[in-house]
Amino acid sequence: MRRSNFTRIIAAASLLALSACNSISIEDAVQVDKAQGNESNIASLTAVVERNPNSAEAYNVRGTAYGLAQRPREAIADFTKAIELNPRFYKAYANRALVYRSINEQEAAVKDYSRALQINPQYDEAYIGRGNVYRIAGQDDRAYRDFERAIQMGTTNPRAFHARGVILQKRGQHNQAIEDFSTAISLEPGAEEPYNSRGVSYLASGDVANALEDVNRALLINDRYAEAWANQGLVYEQKGDKGRAFKAFARAYQLDNKLDIAREGMNRTRGG
Repeated sequence: MRRSNFTRIIAAASLLALSACNSISIEDAVQVDKAQGNESNIASLTAVVERNPNSAEAYNVRGTAYGLAQRPREAIADFTKAIELNPRFYKAYANRALVYRSINEQEAAVKDYSRALQINPQYDEAYIGRGNVYRIAGQDDRAYRDFERAIQMGTTNPRAFHARGVILQKRGQHNQAIEDFSTAISLEPGAEEPYNSRGVSYLASGDVANALEDVNRALLINDRYAEAWANQGLVYEQKGDKGRAFKAFARAYQLDNKLDIAREGMNRTRGG
């Protein structure tokens, strides 16, 4: 394959890796049972709040449940009440910041993450959360510093390594990116995104075999992962196997018909 085609394939794969990292949920900030967001549990938590109207923690927990239930305004109201009751409740600031992120109020999110860090400069979750706001906004240098800080503090949160790896990948520093993705995988082997991202960097490094192994592993974890199907298509296209590439692109497009790279890949490999 000509060098220009290879460069195009790598650029396409990198875009997919970046887009796959931009999803946001309340679970990014707190370790909770997804069932906490159901109506019966919210009712139970409301009873707790009513019995303990001066408990900042009670509002914080119910706010998390509202966040899981995709009721952001109620979540924000509860986190705000928790902060009013305890102005140094840095976790409530970080939780409210994540909800602001989820409704695209990024300036408010940065302000809350920064306030959490003023109260507790050792709170790695706030560095990671703020770093992701910066990264999605294209402020890679600021994002990198926040992820670096969390990692230097000894965080075991795989998102810090994955997100730093994405920035390194974007900079073309694929060997370092692979190391970060590998660390993220070791910390959370059941997450598909780091496998997909590492596959992109392997492909960019010319290691097609490991690239294919990684995107396939991502698909074993989640066979509805459109970006990974598209990346599998890019790998097969690089290998010159247009038939398999077309099938992978077609599957990606079936799962997400807004995925331009899948549609373009189908056009390139149709009839192969």
